[in-house]
Amino acid sequence: MSADTAAAPLAALAAERVDHRFKGLPPDAAGLSVGELTAQRRNLFTDGFTTPVLALSAERLAHNLGLMETYATRHGLAFAPHGKTSMAPQLFWQQIEHGAWGITLAVPHQVRVAREFGIDRIFLANELVDPAALGWIAAELAADPDFEFVCYVDSVRGVELMDAALRGSVRPVDVVVELAAGAGARTGARTEEECAAVADAVAATGTLRLAGVAGYEGEVPDANPERVHAWLRRLTALAADFDDAGRFKDVGTIVVSAGGSAWFDAVADVFAEIPELSLPVLKLLRSGAYVSHDDGHYRRLTPFTRVPREGALHPAFRLWSQVVSRPSPEQAFTNAGKRDAAHDLDLPLAQAVRRGGTERPAAGIEVSGLSDQHAWLRTAPEADLEVGDWVGMGLSHPCTSFDKWQLIPLVEADGTVVDYIRTFF
Repeated sequence: MSADTAAAPLAALAAERVDHRFKGLPPDAAGLSVGELTAQRRNLFTDGFTTPVLALSAERLAHNLGLMETYATRHGLAFAPHGKTSMAPQLFWQQIEHGAWGITLAVPHQVRVAREFGIDRIFLANELVDPAALGWIAAELAADPDFEFVCYVDSVRGVELMDAALRGSVRPVDVVVELAAGAGARTGARTEEECAAVADAVAATGTLRLAGVAGYEGEVPDANPERVHAWLRRLTALAADFDDAGRFKDVGTIVVSAGGSAWFDAVADVFAEIPELSLPVLKLLRSGAYVSHDDGHYRRLTPFTRVPREGALHPAFRLWSQVVSRPSPEQAFTNAGKRDAAHDLDLPLAQAVRRGGTERPAAGIEVSGLSDQHAWLRTAPEADLEVGDWVGMGLSHPCTSFDKWQLIPLVEADGTVVDYIRTFF
């Protein structure tokens, strides 16, 4: 995988013109290319950016990329971070430059974006039965011998639909049987017997090739370390059973994959126990939220909290909005709401206040609710807050932070904007 293949489309991102499509950018930058605006190295707080504006910390992003590269290497894991978290090709390539095997995605549109930007190893962590999408995948595989693609299967019916759509294709599509995380969980075959039936159906086709097994431990019901470890051992045992039965005879490497962003320490533990199989094993971790981390959901659940010696991820997002109303001593409103802030898991956290070039902690300030375009702030007596102040908020769940912003300033600690991250949702 070479960044040379991505050079032209990434250059096209830098040539894109700044205009009304991009929230928070300086109005006087309209008409500049993104590259020209980047070269100006404007300051987020003093050079014309408007609120609300989402900022991604350059230093924290670099730290998180390096930490997960070290983690995967230390534990003997290949890494295909889930790109649906950011849908930012610039970040895809930064992750690959930090040792990622490839990129994980969830739906065909995301695969098309990744292919447009030169990604040639893609793990689709989802079932794929749409004939138009399968036809496009088959054409990509036929046109590019270096393109590696793997996706889930979890039913005989799904295999039949894939086979019908792919007949006449030049290369088989590699698939992994998805083992569900438990009764009532999300996708995946519920039992090992059902997994075997799906594998048999794959073997009966000429269009699919069984490459391994996979699943998502984040869906384990009432997840705790014991339950997650137990499910992961079911997954690795399934791989060993399939291997004993000779189901992987047509591949060069057996894929065993799991790993959301909450339990990848358990994945590392159990994948280290995989016995020697008849072929090399690609132990593929897929955690993606680490790239920006967050100030809520994943900060509470991160494996680095459970195993501090491994290091610590740093929340890299901060949403800046401005106080536009202070109707009472107990209440204030800023101009960022559901259209701007992730809110599906936790409300934003008020972290900092800026006034007159000075930044201080947001003491006595709590985000109590979100309207479409307002944050409701509850203010204690010690809160020093005025109309016009900027309030910096930490966000929970990066997957629903990136999707609200098409062009995100990458900001150094002193406020200097050193790049702009383009997203495609």
